[in-house]
Amino acid sequence: RPGMTVAVDGAPAVDWATFAHELEHSASLLAMSIELVDIRDSFPSWEQMLQLTRDSTIEGDPNFGKLFGGTIGDLVTPPRIPSPSNDGIVVVFGPGASLTPGVDRIWYADLAKRHGLARLGNGASVLGRVDDQQPDFRRMVFVDWPAVDRHSALLVADLDRYIDLVDPDLPVHIDGDTFRASVRAVGKRPFRTVPHFTSQPWGGQWMKETLGVDPDARNVGLSYELIAPEAGVLIGTDDAAVEICLAMILAITADDVMGPGVVAEFGHSFPIRFDYLDTMAGGDLSVHCHPLSDYMKDVFGWPYTQHESYYLMETSPDSFVYLGLREDADIEAFRRATRQAELNMVPFDIKEFVSTVPAQKHDLLLVPAGTPHGSSAGNVVLEVSATPYHYSLRFYDYLRNDLDGHLRPIHIDHAFANLVADRRGRAVDELVARPSVVRSGTNWQEELLASRSDVFFEVWRARFADGFVDDTDGRFHVLTLVEGESIDIQAGTTTHALNYAETILIPAATGQYRLVNQGGDQAMVVKARVRP
Repeated sequence: RPGMTVAVDGAPAVDWATFAHELEHSASLLAMSIELVDIRDSFPSWEQMLQLTRDSTIEGDPNFGKLFGGTIGDLVTPPRIPSPSNDGIVVVFGPGASLTPGVDRIWYADLAKRHGLARLGNGASVLGRVDDQQPDFRRMVFVDWPAVDRHSALLVADLDRYIDLVDPDLPVHIDGDTFRASVRAVGKRPFRTVPHFTSQPWGGQWMKETLGVDPDARNVGLSYELIAPEAGVLIGTDDAAVEICLAMILAITADDVMGPGVVAEFGHSFPIRFDYLDTMAGGDLSVHCHPLSDYMKDVFGWPYTQHESYYLMETSPDSFVYLGLREDADIEAFRRATRQAELNMVPFDIKEFVSTVPAQKHDLLLVPAGTPHGSSAGNVVLEVSATPYHYSLRFYDYLRNDLDGHLRPIHIDHAFANLVADRRGRAVDELVARPSVVRSGTNWQEELLASRSDVFFEVWRARFADGFVDDTDGRFHVLTLVEGESIDIQAGTTTHALNYAETILIPAATGQYRLVNQGGDQAMVVKARVRP
């Protein structure tokens, strides 16, 4: 209303120019004067921004960065703003706008982070005023995302309005009280996050052909079913839904979603992700490893590392998984071969150094940090893993280009610094899960697939013809239907359908829930949880 000052805070990747233009247009329709203040003009110069965030840069590394440890308030000096006229309003907009003294209302304009990544080089920006700079993946992921998440978590209790600006021409918004009430309700019952499908150089076709995903795409090699940094949850109706970023949900209701014990261990960082790697009618994945815990902490700034596991949803004759080192692998010869590939484009047979395991449908393979691994062509891998996901340290990628025609980098120094050299022979055999039945009844059983003291999550599987009852016992569960047409998840008075290959989060606050088979002779569900 006239006479007010409104701060419209939000994500750097929002199309702020279009948003400001539409605000001016709306004010003119209401015959209301409006004065716009772009807080991005109050950020330091780009050179100063680089200096303020220098700790996020890894010297000489063009691919990775260290997570920035500050917030937006460390980077911007809020502007002095004029007082609104009696018949007009002042709107301060942009990331950090709520830091401006004297604002009467705080709105938050957001879009799920995957949209920002998709718009890199096509209108998306990063923190600060960088008109003459190309937005950079490393800047967005390693600086902006942690800074914005810390900042937005401080605002959720005071927001007067939440705006979903995925489409800047058609914003969808809800008032602050409805926003908070909706989030608290979501945090107590099963919910799905919005999946994200992308084409990849390895070129899988299963998700296109079996699941019917994006049939016009060249391939759908990767699907993030649940990945906290990029995930959002749709709230509303088919006609008018607002997507709320999972980070905002956790800022309000982490104890309900994750469980107090998990929050005590991981804070508001949701620690488990589910995704698909589809190499059907495609190529092999790169052979890579992930950082060891101390390296992840000291070099990349994450408090926990990227342990993984491969659940084989589908396989092909003669397909396999790269896993661990060959018994006779010579590490120095391996390093020389990778260096020749990097410097002189000399190909080599990765199987001279890395062992392979035959791919069998419904097998689970554990991939602790430091283990070289990858999938051959002809598999669909359900990756049940720790949340960090930008830290695939590649030994070899077959001298392959990305989808834009650029040579995909390998990361020899990082990879060999984290290689567990004695993960070979018998140590590799121990990574192939051997299911054990932990409880059973008429037409159902539950199996523990994998639990290791050096991996913080464990993987289970339930088989049932009719129904199966489980309990979160204070720790969230993540489920995927890996066999069967569909199931219903009954929790309290709510029922949520789950179709084949879909993933769902069962909040810790849900407590007891029941899975009911809705099609086929048997349903199978894979479950992950943080190990007690």
